[in-house]
Amino acid sequence: MQKPVVNVMVKAARSAGNVLLRNMNRLDAINVIEKDRLDYASEVDEQAEQAVIKELRRAYPDAAFMGEESGIQGRKGSNMLFVIDPLDGTSNYLHGFPHWCVSIALVELGEVQHGVIFDPLRNELFTASRGSGAVLNDRRIRVAERKDLNGAMLATGFSPRERDRAPAQLECLRELLRSAEDVRRTGSAALDLAYVACGRSDAFFEAGLKPWDIAAGVLLVREAGGRVCDFKGSQTGPMDARGIHGRQIIAANQKISAELQNVVVQSGFAAAFN
Repeated sequence: MQKPVVNVMVKAARSAGNVLLRNMNRLDAINVIEKDRLDYASEVDEQAEQAVIKELRRAYPDAAFMGEESGIQGRKGSNMLFVIDPLDGTSNYLHGFPHWCVSIALVELGEVQHGVIFDPLRNELFTASRGSGAVLNDRRIRVAERKDLNGAMLATGFSPRERDRAPAQLECLRELLRSAEDVRRTGSAALDLAYVACGRSDAFFEAGLKPWDIAAGVLLVREAGGRVCDFKGSQTGPMDARGIHGRQIIAANQKISAELQNVVVQSGFAAAFN
């Protein structure tokens, strides 16, 4: 049985999903802004985030909120922080590419306690609570059992914040493709992590990620039996305002994560962040 707070988070995610679905047929009329080079947001992102916060605030008026669009708001010093990405995969959404989601995490003292990732197009709901496992549409999920990178299906992303390090990442990909079956770049870090958690892909790695991109997904992977670390094998750090800078991440099962992390180091990709 889901925790009461997760039920509220699910309701908030579905509310945002309805906003996103309603606006799909008017993409040409949506106002889009460029927050940074190659990093876009739209009025729909903002509307979806407002829908999430409205539902969460109704149940938890003393909570704080950290959203990709609105920054930090709510009760200062609250130990209850909801970390929100109302539309992970904005570029996909704006291009009509059907791969995006809503991501919500509850963080206490920097640690993710509960996570929800909702894909409205497929009506797929991923949820996790710390110490209670991970679930997809009421079915328990586990990371893939692959023993090494041979034949592995990997996922990555090319963050607009990290394009200066693209040569190092491409060299890493070249090394990985010596043994891996293929590498996917889907455009949604949250869904990439959810897919690792349920075994649809064997591993995910990317740099330049913010807490709202990964907080819920990190918990999903860990509760599904996987390991999440940075490019040098360290823990991912707090998922609150202390960790607002971009970060690197590797997510996989226990066996593959170590091998993938070694390739990231040996290829020089990890050193690009020294």
